[in-house]
Amino acid sequence: MTTTAVTWERLPWVPRASAHPLNRAERTTAGRDYAAAIPAALASLRPDVRPDVLAAADDARAEISRFDAELSTMLPGSEIAPLAAVLLRTESASSSQIENITARAKALAIAELGVAKYGSNASLVASNVDAMTRACALAESTTPATILAIHEALMRGQDHADPGLFRTEQVWIGGSSASPHSAAFVPPHHSRVPAAIDDLCTYIARTDVPLVAQVAIAHAQFETIHPFNDGNGRTGRALVHAMLKHGGATTRATVPVSAGLLADTGSYFAALTAYRAGDASPIVERLADASFAAIGNGRQLAGELTAVHQRWSESITIRRRSAIWQVLPLLLSHPAVTSAIVQQATGLTQPAADRVINQLREAGILTKAAGIQRYVVWVATDVTDALDAFAERARRGRIG
Repeated sequence: MTTTAVTWERLPWVPRASAHPLNRAERTTAGRDYAAAIPAALASLRPDVRPDVLAAADDARAEISRFDAELSTMLPGSEIAPLAAVLLRTESASSSQIENITARAKALAIAELGVAKYGSNASLVASNVDAMTRACALAESTTPATILAIHEALMRGQDHADPGLFRTEQVWIGGSSASPHSAAFVPPHHSRVPAAIDDLCTYIARTDVPLVAQVAIAHAQFETIHPFNDGNGRTGRALVHAMLKHGGATTRATVPVSAGLLADTGSYFAALTAYRAGDASPIVERLADASFAAIGNGRQLAGELTAVHQRWSESITIRRRSAIWQVLPLLLSHPAVTSAIVQQATGLTQPAADRVINQLREAGILTKAAGIQRYVVWVATDVTDALDAFAERARRGRIG
């Protein structure tokens, strides 16, 4: 078997239980059959992918690894961790933006602190950062349990999504909320989800498939299964990074692939549709192209942050053994901080942390965030400005 095309089954529509009487549309569709997808079995599948697309995917894998290695040289005298954390955050923000969930970098950085409510979208994106972190931490093995763990981190506190649980009802994409009859796509009946996820995990464990092609196909299959009530797209894109890490393409950083998808979401969704019709080439090609775009944008962001760090270093005349030098790299990965965060990250006492923050404020590196009660939050606006510029380039598909 070489095709990824879904097949279809006819099922009777039973309106969802509700305390309210059925409206006219719901009464009209009750009992009528609808078509739900049956995903192709992937475990031993060898999908047909055009040779030129496979070549581009191999080039993308090499470029991903090259970029991953480059990051270790971009902050002399510092660990890679600051840039790696920034790139993970940008990937999470871009993945959320594909679902029309947007948050500016300052709001996201403050939301991640958990010290104050700072906008619902920022909190949702902060949850996506947690999910992406968990995906990378669980990269050694993709199992139904790890997929559920990623989803739980992403959708924690959102009861409608049943965080960490596969769906137990039919869902659909597009059309009317009353029934699936006019939907653009109807994923498999919920009774098929566990077996389909088991099959997907078996495919992900294979080592005889070129990595980027395998990642793209696994991602498209996950979106076809649509195993959750909500959060499928963001969970599926988190799995992309778990697979890239497990496959050895990345070891240090998260390549912000979603930022590459963001500039043309139409072709991304069209590629998923083509996959379901049996053509895997478009989604492999789209992921390869997105990887190149994301790496270009990521290189520019990393260069800008390296320059920011250099400017900060040149503006500080305090001796090199001072605690302030411990905090500068922290601000790249955590552009919003409190005194407690500085203490926790560096081991400084509260008076010493407060003194460092005051020195950074006097140097123009930190500014006080307004509108937050009870806690004093400080923001490195040079970093949040660079992150917002990255997001704008991703949205417009422009680099440089």
